[in-house]
This record gives sequence, C-alpha cells and structure tokens, in this order.
Amino acid sequence: MPAITARPYDYHLPTTASVALLIIDMQRDFLEPGGFGDALGNDVQRLQAIVPTVQKLQAAFRALHLPIFQTVEGHQSDLSDCPPSKRDRGKGALKIGDRGPMGRILVLGEPGNGIISDLAPLSGETVIAKPGKGAFYNTNLEFLLKTHNISHLILTGVTTEVCVQTTMREANDRGYECLLVEDGTASYFPEFKQATLEMICAQGGIVGWCGSSEQVLAGLKQFQPASL
Repeated sequence: MPAITARPYDYHLPTTASVALLIIDMQRDFLEPGGFGDALGNDVQRLQAIVPTVQKLQAAFRALHLPIFQTVEGHQSDLSDCPPSKRDRGKGALKIGDRGPMGRILVLGEPGNGIISDLAPLSGETVIAKPGKGAFYNTNLEFLLKTHNISHLILTGVTTEVCVQTTMREANDRGYECLLVEDGTASYFPEFKQATLEMICAQGGIVGWCGSSEQVLAGLKQFQPASL
C-alpha cells in the first residue's frame, strides 16, 4: 500500500481514489490587509507565506484527478447563523458583519470572504461555507466525503490552532485518517502552530499525522492517474 513518510509513523494511503485535499479558509479576510485578521491586529504576512506550498499540493491533486475541497468561514448577511457570543467576543477594530475595506467582515458573498486568487477553485471543485471554526459544523462536508468514498484527508490552511485543528479533530472523531501538512498550514502565532503539530502527533498520533509537503508530494507520486 502506498505510504507517505510522516510523524509519528508512515501514513498509509488507500490504493483507490479515497484521499482528498482539504484547504481550510484561505480567504482574503484572513490573508490580506484590511480583512478580519488584520483588524484583530495580526500580521497577515505570516499566513501568506504558505500560499506557494498549498498551490503545489493543489496542482498535484488536480493532476491525479483527486478531489479537492475548500472552505471559507462566513455568515449569512443577516447574521442569523452567527451567535452573539461570537460576534461580540474580542475588542478588535471591526466585528463580524461590520463594513471594512473589502466589504462586510466574514459575510458570505462579500469580496473579503472570497478565496485568494492564487488558490481560486476550478469549475467543479467544491467550496464549503462554514459558519463555525470546524468544517463539519452545520455543513454538508461529511455527506460529500461519503458520496466520494473518502476515508483519508490531507489538510492545509489557516489558522493551524483554530479552524484547521478543529476540523482535524472533528474528522478524527468521524473515523477519517488525517494528515496535516506542516508547511501548508500557518498561524498568526508561530508558537501556537508548533504546539498544535505536537498535540496532533502525540501518543502515537492521537489525532492524526503530520508531514511536510515534500513528503506528501513524494507519496502521491505512487499513484498513477490511469488507475484512478
């Protein structure tokens, strides 16, 4: 069985197309100046650094005709799916729903809520709007994964310790085998990212696996498009 060299031990891939790439929240509100991340006082350049890595993984999955799912965190325009506790928490310059330089913050359909152009999905690739931090909460992600017979997930995106980790833990509880790409995820706080990676791989991979993009790409080369 094909495998990816990873921590805490090799991550074995299925021999059929039951592995998918999950790209979490690579949206303008988090990665560009004037968005929500910036309004909270964060250095958005820390997140921009992983874009080339995620692009390489995206291209590899496309070449193998393997499924790619992207998520964006966002809310309905009336904020009916945004709990007051979420909107009111923190004391940033802008809150969810407020109008910023790229439209209303974290509102679906607004310019800032869109995926950055470098990772724009192709026609037929799925984008899942999620109202929470985890990609399974109040979404159809699990239905889509079951429809595609997906059992293994390669995770990338931002931020490592919040939406990415939450999604990975949700997936783990649902029986999915998950690998987080170490250089394909980022946090505004590098120490939080490192702590998350260690937590995921601890105790024999209690949540899942961690590996580099180079290791993942090498593992994917074991697949041949004609066999999918």
